[in-house]
Amino acid sequence: MSHDMPPRPATSHKSEALSGRCRVPGDKSISHRAFMLGGLAAGRTRITGLLEGEDVLRTGEAMKAMGARIERQGPAWIIHGTGNGCLLEPEGPLDFGNAGTGVRLTMGLAGTYDMTVRFTGDTSLSRRPMGRVLDPLRQMGVQVVDAREGDRLPVTLRGPAHAAPISYRVPMPSAQVKSAVLLAGLNVPGVTTVVEPVMTRDHTEKMLAGFGAALEVETDSDGVRHIRLEGQGRLEGRDIDVPGDPSSAAFPLVAALIVPGSDIVIENVLMNPTRTGLILTLQEMGADIEPLDRRSAGGETVADLRVRASPLKGVTVPARRAPFMIDEYPVLAVAASFAEGETLMEGLEELRVKESDRLAAVAAGLKANGVDCTEGRDFLAVRGRPEGKGLGGGTVATHLDHRIAMSFLVMGLAAERPVTVDDETMIATSFPEFMALMQGLGARIETAQTA
Repeated sequence: MSHDMPPRPATSHKSEALSGRCRVPGDKSISHRAFMLGGLAAGRTRITGLLEGEDVLRTGEAMKAMGARIERQGPAWIIHGTGNGCLLEPEGPLDFGNAGTGVRLTMGLAGTYDMTVRFTGDTSLSRRPMGRVLDPLRQMGVQVVDAREGDRLPVTLRGPAHAAPISYRVPMPSAQVKSAVLLAGLNVPGVTTVVEPVMTRDHTEKMLAGFGAALEVETDSDGVRHIRLEGQGRLEGRDIDVPGDPSSAAFPLVAALIVPGSDIVIENVLMNPTRTGLILTLQEMGADIEPLDRRSAGGETVADLRVRASPLKGVTVPARRAPFMIDEYPVLAVAASFAEGETLMEGLEELRVKESDRLAAVAAGLKANGVDCTEGRDFLAVRGRPEGKGLGGGTVATHLDHRIAMSFLVMGLAAERPVTVDDETMIATSFPEFMALMQGLGARIETAQTA
Protein backbone atom coordinates (compact mmCIF):
# COMPACT_ATOMS: atom_id res chain seq x y z
CA MET A 1 0.00 0.00 0.00
CA SER A 2 1.24 3.49 -0.82
CA HIS A 3 0.39 6.54 1.20
CA ASP A 4 0.01 8.40 -2.05
CA MET A 5 -2.95 6.22 -3.12
CA PRO A 6 -6.49 7.67 -3.39
CA PRO A 7 -8.19 8.19 -0.01
CA ARG A 8 -10.97 5.89 1.18
CA PRO A 9 -13.37 7.44 3.72
CA ALA A 10 -14.90 5.49 6.60
CA THR A 11 -17.83 6.22 8.92
CA SER A 12 -18.62 4.97 12.41
CA HIS A 13 -22.12 4.89 13.91
CA LYS A 14 -23.60 4.75 17.41
CA SER A 15 -23.23 1.12 18.46
CA GLU A 16 -24.80 -1.32 20.87
CA ALA A 17 -22.71 -2.57 23.81
CA LEU A 18 -19.34 -3.98 22.77
CA SER A 19 -18.50 -7.46 24.03
CA GLY A 20 -16.04 -10.31 23.56
CA ARG A 21 -12.30 -10.91 23.70
CA CYS A 22 -9.68 -9.57 21.32
CA ARG A 23 -5.91 -9.53 20.87
CA VAL A 24 -4.21 -6.49 19.40
CA PRO A 25 -1.13 -6.72 17.15
CA GLY A 26 2.37 -6.93 18.60
CA ASP A 27 3.93 -3.81 20.03
CA LYS A 28 5.16 -1.52 17.28
CA SER A 29 8.21 -0.20 19.15
CA ILE A 30 9.43 -3.69 20.07
CA SER A 31 8.69 -5.04 16.57
CA HIS A 32 10.86 -2.38 14.90
CA ARG A 33 13.72 -3.07 17.31
CA ALA A 34 13.36 -6.85 16.97
CA PHE A 35 13.90 -6.63 13.21
CA MET A 36 16.84 -4.24 13.62
CA LEU A 37 18.70 -6.04 16.39
CA GLY A 38 17.90 -9.47 14.97
CA GLY A 39 19.23 -8.29 11.61
CA LEU A 40 22.41 -7.06 13.24
CA ALA A 41 23.09 -9.88 15.71
CA ALA A 42 25.17 -12.93 14.88
CA GLY A 43 23.27 -16.18 14.53
CA ARG A 44 19.52 -16.81 14.45
CA THR A 45 16.70 -14.71 15.87
CA ARG A 46 13.13 -16.04 15.99
CA ILE A 47 10.28 -13.54 16.44
CA THR A 48 6.68 -14.41 17.24
CA GLY A 49 3.84 -11.92 17.71
CA LEU A 50 5.46 -9.38 15.36
CA LEU A 51 3.31 -6.45 14.26
CA GLU A 52 3.01 -7.04 10.51
CA GLY A 53 1.99 -3.49 9.70
CA GLU A 54 3.57 -1.66 6.81
CA ASP A 55 5.82 0.49 9.01
CA VAL A 56 7.52 -2.52 10.64
CA LEU A 57 7.84 -4.42 7.37
CA ARG A 58 9.67 -1.42 5.87
CA THR A 59 12.25 -1.76 8.66
CA GLY A 60 12.58 -5.44 7.80
CA GLU A 61 13.18 -4.61 4.14
CA ALA A 62 15.86 -2.08 5.13
CA MET A 63 17.69 -4.70 7.18
CA LYS A 64 17.52 -7.14 4.26
CA ALA A 65 18.98 -4.46 1.99
CA MET A 66 21.94 -4.24 4.38
CA GLY A 67 22.67 -7.96 4.44
CA ALA A 68 20.29 -9.65 6.89
CA ARG A 69 18.36 -12.75 5.82
CA ILE A 70 14.72 -12.49 6.92
CA GLU A 71 11.87 -14.86 6.11
CA ARG A 72 8.52 -15.80 7.54
CA GLN A 73 8.03 -19.41 8.62
CA GLY A 74 4.47 -20.07 9.75
CA PRO A 75 3.66 -17.79 12.71
CA ALA A 76 7.31 -16.81 13.22
CA TRP A 77 9.88 -14.60 11.53
CA ILE A 78 13.37 -16.10 11.27
CA ILE A 79 16.36 -13.78 10.94
CA HIS A 80 19.98 -14.63 10.27
CA GLY A 81 21.87 -11.46 11.14
CA THR A 82 25.04 -9.97 9.72
CA GLY A 83 26.92 -9.67 13.01
CA ASN A 84 27.61 -6.34 14.72
CA GLY A 85 29.83 -4.14 12.58
CA CYS A 86 29.10 -6.08 9.39
CA LEU A 87 26.16 -4.30 7.76
CA LEU A 88 26.55 -3.91 3.99
CA GLU A 89 26.06 -0.76 1.95
CA PRO A 90 22.59 -0.98 0.35
CA GLU A 91 22.45 -0.88 -3.43
CA GLY A 92 19.61 1.65 -3.49
CA PRO A 93 17.66 4.03 -1.25
CA LEU A 94 15.97 2.69 1.88
CA ASP A 95 12.28 3.61 1.50
CA PHE A 96 10.53 3.81 4.89
CA GLY A 97 7.07 4.81 3.67
CA ASN A 98 5.44 6.42 6.71
CA ALA A 99 7.66 4.78 9.37
CA GLY A 100 9.10 7.57 11.52
CA THR A 101 10.49 5.18 14.13
CA GLY A 102 12.02 2.95 11.47
CA VAL A 103 13.81 5.71 9.59
CA ARG A 104 15.16 7.55 12.65
CA LEU A 105 16.46 4.42 14.36
CA THR A 106 17.98 3.06 11.15
CA MET A 107 19.77 6.36 10.59
CA GLY A 108 21.46 5.73 13.91
CA LEU A 109 22.15 2.06 13.27
CA ALA A 110 23.68 2.53 9.80
CA GLY A 111 24.99 6.10 10.07
CA THR A 112 28.30 5.25 11.78
CA TYR A 113 29.31 2.71 9.10
CA ASP A 114 31.90 3.67 6.48
CA MET A 115 29.31 3.70 3.70
CA THR A 116 26.72 5.90 1.99
CA VAL A 117 23.02 5.35 2.69
CA ARG A 118 20.05 7.26 1.27
CA PHE A 119 16.79 7.41 3.24
CA THR A 120 13.43 8.19 1.62
CA GLY A 121 9.77 8.12 2.65
CA ASP A 122 6.26 9.02 1.60
CA THR A 123 4.75 12.51 1.46
CA SER A 124 3.83 12.52 5.15
CA LEU A 125 7.19 11.25 6.42
CA SER A 126 9.04 13.69 4.16
CA ARG A 127 7.46 16.57 6.10
CA ARG A 128 8.79 15.35 9.46
CA PRO A 129 12.05 16.83 10.83
CA MET A 130 15.06 14.50 11.14
CA GLY A 131 17.44 17.04 12.68
CA ARG A 132 16.92 15.78 16.22
CA VAL A 133 18.59 12.51 15.16
CA LEU A 134 21.06 13.97 12.68
CA ASP A 135 22.53 16.44 15.20
CA PRO A 136 24.11 13.79 17.48
CA LEU A 137 25.13 11.71 14.46
CA ARG A 138 27.05 14.72 13.13
CA GLN A 139 28.90 14.87 16.45
CA MET A 140 29.96 11.24 15.91
CA GLY A 141 31.45 12.12 12.52
CA VAL A 142 28.55 11.29 10.21
CA GLN A 143 28.21 13.56 7.18
CA VAL A 144 24.76 14.64 5.99
CA VAL A 145 25.60 14.71 2.30
CA ASP A 146 22.14 15.69 1.15
CA ALA A 147 18.86 16.66 2.81
CA ARG A 148 15.86 18.83 2.09
CA GLU A 149 15.51 22.13 3.94
CA GLY A 150 15.11 21.64 7.67
CA ASP A 151 16.90 18.25 7.62
CA ARG A 152 13.94 16.54 5.98
CA LEU A 153 13.81 13.48 3.72
CA PRO A 154 15.24 12.46 1.35
CA VAL A 155 18.45 12.35 3.41
CA THR A 156 21.80 10.89 2.36
CA LEU A 157 24.34 9.96 5.05
CA ARG A 158 28.02 9.24 4.63
CA GLY A 159 29.57 7.45 7.58
CA PRO A 160 33.12 8.16 8.79
CA ALA A 161 36.04 5.76 8.49
CA HIS A 162 36.31 5.91 12.27
CA ALA A 163 33.27 7.18 14.20
CA ALA A 164 33.76 8.83 17.59
CA PRO A 165 31.86 7.99 20.77
CA ILE A 166 29.98 10.88 22.36
CA SER A 167 28.17 11.78 25.54
CA TYR A 168 24.83 13.22 24.44
CA ARG A 169 22.24 14.88 26.63
CA VAL A 170 18.85 14.41 24.95
CA PRO A 171 17.33 17.91 24.64
CA MET A 172 13.71 16.69 24.62
CA PRO A 173 11.96 13.55 25.93
CA SER A 174 12.38 11.28 22.88
CA ALA A 175 12.86 7.53 22.85
CA GLN A 176 13.70 7.77 19.14
CA VAL A 177 16.64 10.14 19.67
CA LYS A 178 17.94 8.13 22.63
CA SER A 179 17.64 4.91 20.64
CA ALA A 180 19.29 6.31 17.51
CA VAL A 181 22.36 7.39 19.50
CA LEU A 182 22.63 4.04 21.30
CA LEU A 183 22.26 2.10 18.05
CA ALA A 184 24.90 4.31 16.42
CA GLY A 185 27.19 3.52 19.33
CA LEU A 186 27.10 -0.20 18.55
CA ASN A 187 29.58 0.37 15.70
CA VAL A 188 31.77 2.91 17.54
CA PRO A 189 34.86 2.08 19.63
CA GLY A 190 34.69 3.10 23.26
CA VAL A 191 31.69 4.11 25.37
CA THR A 192 28.74 6.07 24.00
CA THR A 193 26.66 7.76 26.70
CA VAL A 194 23.11 9.07 26.53
CA VAL A 195 21.99 11.39 29.31
CA GLU A 196 18.21 11.34 29.66
CA PRO A 197 16.74 13.97 32.03
CA VAL A 198 13.18 12.63 31.54
CA MET A 199 12.75 8.88 31.21
CA THR A 200 11.08 7.65 28.02
CA ARG A 201 10.10 4.15 26.89
CA ASP A 202 13.03 1.86 27.61
CA HIS A 203 12.62 -0.94 25.07
CA THR A 204 15.95 -0.19 23.37
CA GLU A 205 17.93 -0.53 26.60
CA LYS A 206 16.15 -3.77 27.56
CA MET A 207 16.52 -5.32 24.11
CA LEU A 208 20.17 -4.32 23.67
CA ALA A 209 20.96 -6.02 26.98
CA GLY A 210 18.94 -9.05 25.90
CA PHE A 211 21.01 -9.39 22.72
CA GLY A 212 24.23 -9.23 24.75
CA ALA A 213 25.33 -5.59 24.46
CA ALA A 214 27.56 -4.23 27.23
CA LEU A 215 25.17 -1.62 28.58
CA GLU A 216 24.57 -0.08 31.98
CA VAL A 217 21.96 2.37 33.23
CA GLU A 218 22.52 4.61 36.23
CA THR A 219 20.02 7.08 37.69
CA ASP A 220 21.58 9.94 39.64
CA SER A 221 20.20 11.74 42.69
CA ASP A 222 18.30 14.18 40.48
CA GLY A 223 16.51 11.36 38.64
CA VAL A 224 18.60 11.82 35.47
CA ARG A 225 19.38 8.57 33.67
CA HIS A 226 22.90 7.92 32.31
CA ILE A 227 22.92 5.09 29.74
CA ARG A 228 26.38 3.83 28.77
CA LEU A 229 27.01 1.46 25.86
CA GLU A 230 30.35 -0.10 25.03
CA GLY A 231 30.64 -0.30 21.26
CA GLN A 232 31.85 -2.99 18.88
CA GLY A 233 30.73 -5.84 21.10
CA ARG A 234 29.16 -9.10 19.97
CA LEU A 235 25.38 -9.40 19.72
CA GLU A 236 23.79 -12.87 19.73
CA GLY A 237 20.49 -13.82 18.13
CA ARG A 238 17.64 -14.78 20.46
CA ASP A 239 13.95 -15.72 20.58
CA ILE A 240 11.50 -12.83 21.02
CA ASP A 241 7.76 -13.02 21.72
CA VAL A 242 6.37 -9.55 21.06
CA PRO A 243 3.60 -8.53 23.51
CA GLY A 244 0.46 -6.68 22.42
CA ASP A 245 0.89 -2.99 21.63
CA PRO A 246 -0.67 -0.74 24.32
CA SER A 247 -1.00 2.06 21.76
CA SER A 248 -3.19 -0.21 19.63
CA ALA A 249 -5.06 -1.56 22.66
CA ALA A 250 -6.03 2.05 23.42
CA PHE A 251 -8.67 2.06 20.67
CA PRO A 252 -10.87 -0.88 21.75
CA LEU A 253 -10.19 0.12 25.37
CA VAL A 254 -11.59 3.65 24.98
CA ALA A 255 -14.43 2.37 22.79
CA ALA A 256 -15.53 -0.02 25.54
CA LEU A 257 -15.41 2.77 28.14
CA ILE A 258 -17.64 5.17 26.19
CA VAL A 259 -20.16 2.77 24.56
CA PRO A 260 -22.79 2.09 27.28
CA GLY A 261 -23.03 -1.49 28.55
CA SER A 262 -19.73 -2.62 27.02
CA ASP A 263 -17.63 -5.35 28.68
CA ILE A 264 -14.57 -6.66 26.81
CA VAL A 265 -11.20 -8.33 27.47
CA ILE A 266 -8.07 -7.27 25.58
CA GLU A 267 -5.49 -10.06 25.79
CA ASN A 268 -1.70 -9.99 26.19
CA VAL A 269 -1.15 -6.22 26.51
CA LEU A 270 2.34 -4.87 27.29
CA MET A 271 2.35 -3.32 30.78
CA ASN A 272 5.82 -1.72 30.75
CA PRO A 273 5.56 1.27 33.17
CA THR A 274 6.87 3.60 30.46
CA ARG A 275 3.85 2.71 28.30
CA THR A 276 0.89 2.73 30.70
CA GLY A 277 0.25 6.47 31.02
CA LEU A 278 -3.10 6.23 29.23
CA ILE A 279 -4.39 3.46 31.50
CA LEU A 280 -3.37 5.42 34.60
CA THR A 281 -5.05 8.59 33.28
CA LEU A 282 -8.27 6.81 32.37
CA GLN A 283 -8.39 5.16 35.79
CA GLU A 284 -8.05 8.60 37.36
CA MET A 285 -11.04 9.64 35.22
CA GLY A 286 -13.07 6.78 36.70
CA ALA A 287 -12.49 4.05 34.11
CA ASP A 288 -13.14 0.43 35.09
CA ILE A 289 -9.96 -1.22 33.76
CA GLU A 290 -8.89 -4.41 35.51
CA PRO A 291 -5.54 -6.06 34.68
CA LEU A 292 -5.85 -9.86 34.82
CA ASP A 293 -3.18 -12.57 34.91
CA ARG A 294 -0.06 -10.38 35.05
CA ARG A 295 2.87 -12.39 33.72
CA SER A 296 6.30 -12.09 32.10
CA ALA A 297 6.92 -12.45 28.36
CA GLY A 298 10.33 -11.83 26.82
CA GLY A 299 11.50 -9.74 29.75
CA GLU A 300 8.39 -7.54 29.73
CA THR A 301 5.27 -7.63 31.92
CA VAL A 302 2.00 -8.35 30.12
CA ALA A 303 -1.61 -8.70 31.27
CA ASP A 304 -5.13 -9.17 29.97
CA LEU A 305 -7.29 -6.06 30.44
CA ARG A 306 -10.97 -6.32 31.32
CA VAL A 307 -12.66 -3.05 30.36
CA ARG A 308 -16.22 -2.09 31.24
CA ALA A 309 -18.20 0.99 30.24
CA SER A 310 -17.71 3.73 32.82
CA PRO A 311 -18.87 7.28 33.54
CA LEU A 312 -15.78 9.46 33.15
CA LYS A 313 -14.88 12.79 34.76
CA GLY A 314 -12.39 15.39 33.58
CA VAL A 315 -8.88 15.53 35.07
CA THR A 316 -5.62 17.42 34.56
CA VAL A 317 -2.98 15.27 32.84
CA PRO A 318 0.44 16.59 33.91
CA ALA A 319 3.18 17.32 31.39
CA ARG A 320 5.52 14.83 33.06
CA ARG A 321 3.26 11.99 31.93
CA ALA A 322 3.50 12.89 28.23
CA PRO A 323 6.54 10.69 27.42
CA PHE A 324 4.63 7.64 28.70
CA MET A 325 1.56 8.15 26.51
CA ILE A 326 2.56 10.48 23.68
CA ASP A 327 0.84 8.39 20.98
CA GLU A 328 -2.36 8.00 22.99
CA TYR A 329 -3.42 11.65 23.33
CA PRO A 330 -5.73 11.62 20.27
CA VAL A 331 -7.83 8.77 21.66
CA LEU A 332 -7.64 10.25 25.18
CA ALA A 333 -9.12 13.45 23.73
CA VAL A 334 -11.97 11.33 22.36
CA ALA A 335 -12.55 9.77 25.81
CA ALA A 336 -12.49 13.28 27.33
CA SER A 337 -15.23 14.32 24.90
CA PHE A 338 -17.61 11.99 26.77
CA ALA A 339 -16.43 12.92 30.29
CA GLU A 340 -18.12 15.23 32.74
CA GLY A 341 -16.21 18.49 33.10
CA GLU A 342 -12.88 19.60 31.60
CA THR A 343 -9.86 17.46 30.83
CA LEU A 344 -6.64 19.47 30.51
CA MET A 345 -3.69 17.81 28.76
CA GLU A 346 -0.35 19.58 29.22
CA GLY A 347 3.14 19.22 27.71
CA LEU A 348 1.96 18.28 24.20
CA GLU A 349 4.55 20.11 22.05
CA GLU A 350 5.87 16.76 20.77
CA LEU A 351 2.50 16.17 19.04
CA ARG A 352 3.34 19.00 16.64
CA VAL A 353 5.99 16.82 14.91
CA LYS A 354 4.24 13.47 14.59
CA GLU A 355 2.75 12.01 11.37
CA SER A 356 0.78 15.25 11.25
CA ASP A 357 0.61 18.27 13.51
CA ARG A 358 -1.33 15.89 15.69
CA LEU A 359 -2.39 18.51 18.22
CA ALA A 360 -3.95 20.76 15.58
CA ALA A 361 -5.53 17.77 13.81
CA VAL A 362 -7.15 16.50 17.02
CA ALA A 363 -8.52 19.91 17.93
CA ALA A 364 -9.94 20.41 14.44
CA GLY A 365 -11.55 16.96 14.47
CA LEU A 366 -13.11 17.58 17.86
CA LYS A 367 -14.55 20.93 16.80
CA ALA A 368 -15.91 19.42 13.56
CA ASN A 369 -17.91 17.02 15.72
CA GLY A 370 -19.35 19.47 18.23
CA VAL A 371 -16.77 19.16 21.01
CA ASP A 372 -15.94 22.28 23.02
CA CYS A 373 -12.14 22.43 23.20
CA THR A 374 -9.24 24.88 23.39
CA GLU A 375 -5.93 24.28 21.62
CA GLY A 376 -2.81 25.98 22.96
CA ARG A 377 0.81 25.85 21.86
CA ASP A 378 1.48 22.84 24.08
CA PHE A 379 -1.87 21.96 25.64
CA LEU A 380 -5.40 20.84 24.83
CA ALA A 381 -8.45 21.41 27.02
CA VAL A 382 -11.56 19.34 26.27
CA ARG A 383 -14.96 19.97 27.85
CA GLY A 384 -16.97 16.81 27.54
CA ARG A 385 -20.61 15.90 27.05
CA PRO A 386 -21.57 12.78 28.99
CA GLU A 387 -23.39 10.20 26.84
CA GLY A 388 -22.25 12.04 23.69
CA LYS A 389 -25.27 14.28 23.41
CA GLY A 390 -24.97 16.54 20.39
CA LEU A 391 -21.64 15.07 19.30
CA GLY A 392 -20.72 13.78 15.86
CA GLY A 393 -21.98 14.63 12.40
CA GLY A 394 -18.65 15.89 11.09
CA THR A 395 -15.91 14.78 8.74
CA VAL A 396 -12.36 14.63 10.12
CA ALA A 397 -9.26 15.49 8.08
CA THR A 398 -6.76 12.75 8.98
CA HIS A 399 -3.68 14.26 7.29
CA LEU A 400 -2.37 10.73 6.52
CA ASP A 401 -2.23 10.03 10.28
CA HIS A 402 -3.33 6.55 11.33
CA ARG A 403 -3.97 7.49 14.97
CA ILE A 404 -6.22 10.41 14.01
CA ALA A 405 -8.26 8.07 11.80
CA MET A 406 -8.69 5.35 14.43
CA SER A 407 -9.40 7.78 17.28
CA PHE A 408 -12.27 9.49 15.53
CA LEU A 409 -13.76 6.22 14.30
CA VAL A 410 -13.91 5.30 18.00
CA MET A 411 -15.71 8.59 18.71
CA GLY A 412 -18.51 7.75 16.29
CA LEU A 413 -19.37 4.56 18.19
CA ALA A 414 -20.77 6.58 21.11
CA ALA A 415 -21.63 9.96 19.55
CA GLU A 416 -25.22 10.94 18.83
CA ARG A 417 -24.48 11.28 15.12
CA PRO A 418 -22.05 9.37 12.85
CA VAL A 419 -18.43 10.45 12.51
CA THR A 420 -16.60 10.22 9.17
CA VAL A 421 -12.85 10.24 8.56
CA ASP A 422 -11.65 11.34 5.13
CA ASP A 423 -9.27 8.39 4.72
CA GLU A 424 -8.67 5.10 6.50
CA THR A 425 -6.08 3.55 4.17
CA MET A 426 -3.09 4.55 6.34
CA ILE A 427 -4.41 2.58 9.33
CA ALA A 428 -2.54 -0.40 7.86
CA THR A 429 0.77 1.20 8.86
CA SER A 430 0.27 0.29 12.52
CA PHE A 431 -2.94 -1.73 12.95
CA PRO A 432 -4.01 -3.59 9.80
CA GLU A 433 -6.55 -5.65 11.78
CA PHE A 434 -8.30 -2.58 13.25
CA MET A 435 -11.54 -2.71 11.24
CA ALA A 436 -12.09 -6.44 11.62
CA LEU A 437 -11.20 -6.42 15.33
CA MET A 438 -13.55 -3.55 16.16
CA GLN A 439 -16.39 -4.98 14.08
CA GLY A 440 -15.88 -8.32 15.83
CA LEU A 441 -16.59 -6.61 19.16
CA GLY A 442 -19.80 -5.13 17.74
CA ALA A 443 -18.62 -1.75 16.45
CA ARG A 444 -20.55 -0.26 13.54
CA ILE A 445 -17.83 0.99 11.20
CA GLU A 446 -18.22 1.12 7.43
CA THR A 447 -15.73 1.95 4.72
CA ALA A 448 -16.68 3.61 1.45
CA GLN A 449 -16.57 0.19 -0.22
CA THR A 450 -19.09 -1.38 2.17
CA ALA A 451 -21.28 1.58 3.09
